[in-house]
Amino acid sequence: MSAQPTSAAGPLAGLKVIELGQLIAGPFAGKTLADFGAEVIKVEPPPTEDGPGGDPLRQWRMLHNGTSVWWQVQSRNKKSVVLDLRTPEGREDVRALIAEADILIENFKPGTLEKWGMGYDELSRGNPGLIMLRISGYGQTGPYRDRPGFAVVAEAMGGLRHLTAEPGRVPVRCGVSLGDTLAGLHGAIGILLALHARHNSISAQAPKGRGQVVDVALYEAVFNCMESLLPEYSAFGAVREPAGSALPGIAPSNAYRCADGWIVIGGNGDSIFKRLMSAVEREDLAADPRLANNPGRVQHVAEIDQAIGAWTEARSVDAALQVLHAASVPAGRIYNARDIAEDPHYQARGMLLPVTTPDGLTVQVPGIVPKLSATPGGITSPAPALGEHDALLPRRG
Repeated sequence: MSAQPTSAAGPLAGLKVIELGQLIAGPFAGKTLADFGAEVIKVEPPPTEDGPGGDPLRQWRMLHNGTSVWWQVQSRNKKSVVLDLRTPEGREDVRALIAEADILIENFKPGTLEKWGMGYDELSRGNPGLIMLRISGYGQTGPYRDRPGFAVVAEAMGGLRHLTAEPGRVPVRCGVSLGDTLAGLHGAIGILLALHARHNSISAQAPKGRGQVVDVALYEAVFNCMESLLPEYSAFGAVREPAGSALPGIAPSNAYRCADGWIVIGGNGDSIFKRLMSAVEREDLAADPRLANNPGRVQHVAEIDQAIGAWTEARSVDAALQVLHAASVPAGRIYNARDIAEDPHYQARGMLLPVTTPDGLTVQVPGIVPKLSATPGGITSPAPALGEHDALLPRRG
């Protein structure tokens, strides 16, 4: 699938978004809106003696001609203008942009915009339909609001980091900034909810409807995905502990060594378990009444994992998966970047899209998620150069 410009308008066409955020969380929310047709104008700081300016993400990880290839993912479909918000002139210009916008995205430390005279009360006075997404480490209220917060801290406070380890070893982090991305997704959801509420509030007094603030804390976005962690503690005083690659309380679900690598198997449905045991040549376990349901399997998970592991260790990854797929057992190899890039299903689903940067590099980026049948998203423009769209600024057009 090509990522060439398309003429079809996405479902968010006509919405204007001003993005003041940097790095990951706020810009990820902006990317999500831009993928579906919103006009996202990204405000970036100017170059200084200390650096090249722009969102620091431009300089993160692997660079091509001085710009991160990650930039082509996070800022596709966006426009870039350069403003120094530390100056009165910069703030005047950004206020003019916000006055005509539907949505403002920011992920500064709480109180920063208020210090600049750009709190929601001030901005919404001239634009009552404005929806303002505010992403921060700990939210806009509460005793921790003024603490600096990054994804790594949010993942720890949200309960995730405690679980992502093997017992007795350092709590390893996920290899990506998951807390930021989860916050960006929650922010995008919040914006869509606020847009619906705004539409429902349209009246003669508010022809555009009433906007509101969407307050997303990084740690809360992580905590919202922690499943049974809190209710189990509340009901039973149970503190869930690290369990490596297993999923405690749900069996069998684990990673298993093969002769030439690893696979993951989710055999925790009652009927799936029986098919799995037949596939690994353990009909005795398939018929064992102790293992007919999940509570029983949890009590005997070590025995089950040992049986599965003995079978997988004698086979290659490909051979094991061939048998398991034929038995309709959820199982798969553990993919690296090469596996993803070469996988025919990724390709068939349009999840590997080529884009060409202004300096001629063609690079693959992740496709559009989710997939809408009637009004799909798309990549209509590559990530912008710094200040590429300064003509949009009120005093420079």
